[in-house]
Amino acid sequence: MSSRPAPRRTVITAALAVAAAATPLASAAASAAVPGRGSGRPAGTVDNHAWVTFPQWAGGRGAGTRVLGGTRPGLVIDRPIGNQEYADPHTHTTATWEYATWRSPVTVPAAPATEIVVSWNAHTPAGTWLQAELRGTYTDRTSTPWYVMGRWTSGDARGDIRRTSVDGQSDKKSSVSTDTLAVDAPASGLRLASYELRLTLYRRPGTALTPTVWRLGVMASDIPDRFTVPASRPGEGAGHRLAVPSYSQEIHKGQYPEYDNGGEAWCSPTSSQMVIEYWGRRPTPRDLEWVDPSYTDPQVCHAARHTFDHQYKGCGNWPFNAAYAATYHDLQAVVTRLRSLNDAERLVRAGIPVITSQSFLASELDGAGYGTAGHLMCVVGFTDRGDVVAHDPASPTNAAVERVYQRRQFENIWLRTKRHNAQGQIRSGSGGICYLYFPVRPTTRQARALSSVGVR
Repeated sequence: MSSRPAPRRTVITAALAVAAAATPLASAAASAAVPGRGSGRPAGTVDNHAWVTFPQWAGGRGAGTRVLGGTRPGLVIDRPIGNQEYADPHTHTTATWEYATWRSPVTVPAAPATEIVVSWNAHTPAGTWLQAELRGTYTDRTSTPWYVMGRWTSGDARGDIRRTSVDGQSDKKSSVSTDTLAVDAPASGLRLASYELRLTLYRRPGTALTPTVWRLGVMASDIPDRFTVPASRPGEGAGHRLAVPSYSQEIHKGQYPEYDNGGEAWCSPTSSQMVIEYWGRRPTPRDLEWVDPSYTDPQVCHAARHTFDHQYKGCGNWPFNAAYAATYHDLQAVVTRLRSLNDAERLVRAGIPVITSQSFLASELDGAGYGTAGHLMCVVGFTDRGDVVAHDPASPTNAAVERVYQRRQFENIWLRTKRHNAQGQIRSGSGGICYLYFPVRPTTRQARALSSVGVR
């Protein structure tokens, strides 16, 4: 039932001192968020930066790109600066593409980081794609290579590339695991002190096609390794729940096994689809024509196909799920970390569901009835006592998807970074990873809730 294991982590020391000044583009770090009523201040730092507005995009260095204005600014190809061959390892074809590039300013997070995740929101018509790269500077003043954080296109039309992460990227100090750049030995004290991003936009030669990138985001974090996290007390979200649709991944067992085991491992796209439809968006009948008409909830099959990472061979790539959600009209999406259930309560109270990633033994989450090395579900509310109301796609039917999980158990399995598996071996946890999907124009209350967790 797992969509993906949590990213590799090793024991790390406490965070280093806060870096010198943040850049003008920096959003407030989630570490600055005020904890919920009565809770202690969680350890660790989480910092979010995003390029969304016209001035932010214009502050980068474009080569062959330009920034579109209007109500939703975005980066597009203006005049390509050259051609590049790409040998697709998944289609086994080689094609030539025109390209243009954009580079961000060097950005200093609120504190040096051990892990970085990049996400993006874009439109990529058939015949176009994008590549997102990151280069970091360590606290010892050396630099990483340019790491590929994803090659992405929203579809899989004939002649297009296949969306993919890139394995085998390392400089002996850090490495990329699917979608996460991590310092290899954080116990040494080495951290990533700054970073810059590079986007390369591609299209078929001789056409006027272009990707449009509306949002580029970075989540940089330094979360201390721990088996147990501090408990939070119920806050403003208690007694509130959202009307999110309920979809089971399990009813899709055997359907389209080419997309990661045909439903059994579709927790991430199933959770994504629930929240996309909560916001009133869904695939059109034409979008779903490829799905066997005898299948219930064909939109879940569609989500699995369009989040599938051909290198990872699964649907659990975090940025790919966020990018899929943002292909729907006026939705945007980020990957971040939250630091307690109080953060989730503020978001839910403002009308924003939270898709969480966690790993646990069956004995660690009463009522689940299973254990997992990595599983996504959707937090849709809280009981009057503050327990978690979750839409858990690892349920036998749609009707059984809504569950109530004990607050303390849920918070610990979600936020911890270390755990023991059934064999007693030490394994990693997600450290509070989540997806947030929300409108391009959120309400004032939604914007304040997002800002409180460092997302703008």
